[in-house]
Amino acid sequence: MRLTAEAALRGGAGLVTVATAPSHAASIVAARPELMTEGIRDADALDRLIARASVIACGPGLDVTDWSRMLLQRVLASGKPVVLDADALNLMSEDPGAWARAPETRIITPHPGEAARMLGQASEQVQSDRLAALAALSDQTGATVVLKGAGTLVGHTGQVPSICPFGNPGMSAPGMGDVLTGLIAALLAQGLNAESAARTGVLVHALAGDSAARRGERGLLAGDLLDELRHWLNPRH
Repeated sequence: MRLTAEAALRGGAGLVTVATAPSHAASIVAARPELMTEGIRDADALDRLIARASVIACGPGLDVTDWSRMLLQRVLASGKPVVLDADALNLMSEDPGAWARAPETRIITPHPGEAARMLGQASEQVQSDRLAALAALSDQTGATVVLKGAGTLVGHTGQVPSICPFGNPGMSAPGMGDVLTGLIAALLAQGLNAESAARTGVLVHALAGDSAARRGERGLLAGDLLDELRHWLNPRH
């Protein structure tokens, strides 16, 4: 979750607040004091934070517990634009009908394993026809879909899908998707619509990964992309 929040900051979101378990709050602030952090003990405290938010990113670091189910339910009921990833997608796979109760602007960012769980397929089936999986996910969820992987796809029902030609094998490292989620949320917060935020976020994320890999793909970390984001998001002089 910290990578997601830092990526949102680097992506230009402005004020970023992390809603987390009370025991985690101090360590996040110590590592990145620019982040606002709230230890959430109950639904009322979460609702107060959601009411102040313009965009919500949900999933990285969420876990699959009763507490996380409560948090996700409140997020989906809020009507706020939301980027869903990781355990948010796994939790929603438990209750596919939850998508119908989420009218807000949605972007989902599954990797092939998460996509397979959502579709009730094997990962190999998703990978054998990624365009078909993209279309099925968008039809099922009503969301703009980012299907991650080599040649990340972005699409929405009724729109021609996009494929990203950038990125490198070093970006298979853990946490890369967390950075992408935060970046897309930041772009949504700056006024881009869901499809534009998803396409732009995927492109900038991949270009930042390629910049960060100039010293070699082996050993590339998700956090290495954070400083590169500014280069690709700001006009060149």
